[in-house]
Amino acid sequence: MDLELTTKQFRRLLDMAYIGNWVLNSTRGDDRIRDYDEVESLLFAKAAREGMPVLTEMYRGEAVPSRAFEEGGIHEAIVEYENNVFFDILAEELARRDMDDVPIDESNVDEFNQRVETYITEFEAHGTDNITVDSIS
Repeated sequence: MDLELTTKQFRRLLDMAYIGNWVLNSTRGDDRIRDYDEVESLLFAKAAREGMPVLTEMYRGEAVPSRAFEEGGIHEAIVEYENNVFFDILAEELARRDMDDVPIDESNVDEFNQRVETYITEFEAHGTDNITVDSIS
């Protein structure tokens, strides 16, 4: 298989492969999905051969993203995504809880969306500062 990419496009592909592998494997511990690690390794080995050796280092005989790559802003993008997803999921879960976890359908979708939006507005203004949990004794 041949794929023609500019250097800039290939660099973006490295970012996408890293982010994808991070999402799939970062929480799996020793139970990693090796197929994704292998593809990532192939791409980072290619980067070293294509004039981007600073982005790659060798670990146990495999090409992996270098510390310079990992510290170059990619994790900030991941953190921004995680923060947005966290607040979206939290708003939806709280709205469902407020509605006694009834299935969302045509009859209540407007109420659900309004509740979600109210929570999102709160989170945008105050983050988690106003969230409290009653302690269970």
